[in-house]
Amino acid sequence: MGTRERIVEAAERVVRERGLARTTTKEIARAAGYSEGTLYKHFESKEDLFLAVLAERFPSFVVLVEDLPARVGRGTVRETLQEVANNALAYYGEIVPMAASIFSEPALLARHREGLRKRGAGPQMINETLTSYLEAEKRLGRVRENADCEAAAAMVLGACYQRAFFRSYLGEDVPAEGEEGFVESIVQTLMPSLSPTDE
Repeated sequence: MGTRERIVEAAERVVRERGLARTTTKEIARAAGYSEGTLYKHFESKEDLFLAVLAERFPSFVVLVEDLPARVGRGTVRETLQEVANNALAYYGEIVPMAASIFSEPALLARHREGLRKRGAGPQMINETLTSYLEAEKRLGRVRENADCEAAAAMVLGACYQRAFFRSYLGEDVPAEGEEGFVESIVQTLMPSLSPTDE
């Protein structure tokens, strides 16, 4: 494992233990076995490093979202929504506890927002990409013509985020496979408003 990878791994571990707001680059560097100067050779800031943790330590959801445009017209809309919801639930379950403390420090939150803005990224991109996927499926006639695709994306992702938040807040450790019924219910409830035919 290279220096950069060790730093990202240590960052995930420290942020998971202390929360993003209370974590320092000095602590991350120490946990990785390097000097703080070495950390800054690879990352501009703590915020930059946290974005690397999200992208590199939890890649399956990021890759799935990036792949949505290529899934248009393939498989079924129901299957795609279930896969998105399953992965979103696992992803949010990991990042909610780590990132929640960012709201306790306005300056840290502002720096994080700015870092995302510079990259053309942010949590809203997940919703926008899923909305675009559903709009594309609508153009193919695989989603009801009068469906509100933005609302549908918000319902799927919002439900998963809320579920992950509750689990974290209540201290409940539920394996991903234990949430399959929840995901199926979300998609089952939503499909009549999306399907061009009654299912």
